[in-house]
Amino acid sequence: MTLEVGLVLGIIGITMVLFSIEKIAPDVIALGIIVILVLSGLLPLERALAGIGSEAFILVLGLLVMTAGLEKTGVVDMAGDWILRKAGHDSSRFLLIVMLAAAGLSALMSNTGATAFFLPIVIGMARNMKVSRSKLLIPLAFASILASSVTLIATTTNIVVSGLMEDEGMLPLGMFELTPIGLVILILGIVYMLTIGKKLIPDRPYEEPFSAEASVRNYLTELVVPERSNLCGKTLAQAALGRDLDLTVLRISKDKRSFLVPTANTILSAGDVLIVEGNRDGLLNIQEKTGLELKPRSDIAYQEVQSEEISLFEVILLPRSPLIGRTLKRLDFRSHYGLQVLGINRSGRTIRRKLSEVRLSVGDQLLLHGNRTSAMALDQSSAFRLLHAIRTEERDPKRAVVSGAVFLGALALAALNLISVPIAAIIGMLLVFILGCITPEEAYQMVNWRVLILIGGMLALGIAIQDTGTAAYLSERIITFTHGMDSKWLLGGFFLLSMLLSQPMSNQAAAVVVVPIAIQTALQLGLNPRSFAVMIALGASCSFLTPLEPSCMMVYGPGNYRFIDFLKVGMPLTVIIFFTALIMVPIIWPL
Repeated sequence: MTLEVGLVLGIIGITMVLFSIEKIAPDVIALGIIVILVLSGLLPLERALAGIGSEAFILVLGLLVMTAGLEKTGVVDMAGDWILRKAGHDSSRFLLIVMLAAAGLSALMSNTGATAFFLPIVIGMARNMKVSRSKLLIPLAFASILASSVTLIATTTNIVVSGLMEDEGMLPLGMFELTPIGLVILILGIVYMLTIGKKLIPDRPYEEPFSAEASVRNYLTELVVPERSNLCGKTLAQAALGRDLDLTVLRISKDKRSFLVPTANTILSAGDVLIVEGNRDGLLNIQEKTGLELKPRSDIAYQEVQSEEISLFEVILLPRSPLIGRTLKRLDFRSHYGLQVLGINRSGRTIRRKLSEVRLSVGDQLLLHGNRTSAMALDQSSAFRLLHAIRTEERDPKRAVVSGAVFLGALALAALNLISVPIAAIIGMLLVFILGCITPEEAYQMVNWRVLILIGGMLALGIAIQDTGTAAYLSERIITFTHGMDSKWLLGGFFLLSMLLSQPMSNQAAAVVVVPIAIQTALQLGLNPRSFAVMIALGASCSFLTPLEPSCMMVYGPGNYRFIDFLKVGMPLTVIIFFTALIMVPIIWPL
């Protein structure tokens, strides 16, 4: 083992640990990898940055912009309306239609996007049909993941694998090259979920984490600003009720008839009546510490903190949200967005105190209080998804048709091999801008830049694995260890390796680490490297065992699931996919 190989293996090990402990954002880890590879001399700068300018990077960017156009023009919403009309109130029929629709949408855009779109629809329908949402949300997440191998663009993992194949001098994956095996996996997966899987899913009643009566009313009271109070003339920010006493001001009455929406710059005056929410200790200490007069009322109604424009909203954070990884204090959330966070629910556990110091994560459910317009604007910008509200943005059928035509046209150009897939994506991206489907500002705001940075950084690690001889070194060790083993089981071993690595790491990162090693192993054994690359693409997207996959993280809290639920339901499904791949891959891509 050379020093360079040892350094690369060390970087891989540290990367896996950092991904596992989740203390540092994945995109930050990816940027750190680029810096370390350059400073250590393992890669020259131009090679380390090659991933950011790669065809895979450009293709993902183009697809993200085009799918943003589909969302902005209402194409995705129209699909949701159609599903609701077809499903009716039969829970079994609804589950089948939602799984098929989520899979169909996921085949053309990211599975996280498909899950995020259908999540509030499924929650609303579960309430209307009086069905436990736990019976519906795992099937939704799993259906979107099952479609990962239906097309090249169904997941960025396929695109990354295709780019790595090109780097090794192989032909890239075709748009529908994975479709034969992808459709079989999808059909088997849906049949499993509707039969065996359905029985394994717990029927766990959903406990509302932010029940209006239980969560807000018990903490409501009135405070009056007395004459000559030292708070007179100060702003709410200067009063520091939240910082010092952990109290939240919900409403302010200046004249006993009208209410103001409190902001950090609201100036307090004598006689102001504040409706606040807080814990007992904070409320008991408020008169001593601030001079405000405490007038507890048992008749303060939940409706008093709501109006036509001011209300409570339950939302869930999406993977591409700019709020992920940041605290409310650092975001200056209330001043910046005009909304107040009253509670955070994470993985079924409600966090109420010191909310300003909580670092937000994918799948967090937030209880917000504030202006309806502000909440709707953040929903449309994909900062979060409203779980109990209907979007009011007007649709433009003409732009929707144009956006859909551009997307399908780009796919057709690539599928017919008239132009390369990255060029088709660039043309599609250009057309949605020129034809007014979406503005560049809107598109770039909706693009998940974290995914792009992660891909760019991890591709740099893939280049280092190849250039330093790490792939060749590891392939020699694997060949020695598996001497005499049937080539099919070696193929299956790489499936399992990529699948297991995708649990602590991202799917793309797992593929980047394993593909160069697998290709070198196949070449040294005289086997078809394409078979191994395809197998790894299938394995890296097989994320059913834990709720760590973003699609699963989004349903974890709303479904009131436990970690073991995913293992119990996902293990048989993973076994089905494994043996399906083990049988079909050598047939379609002979070893």
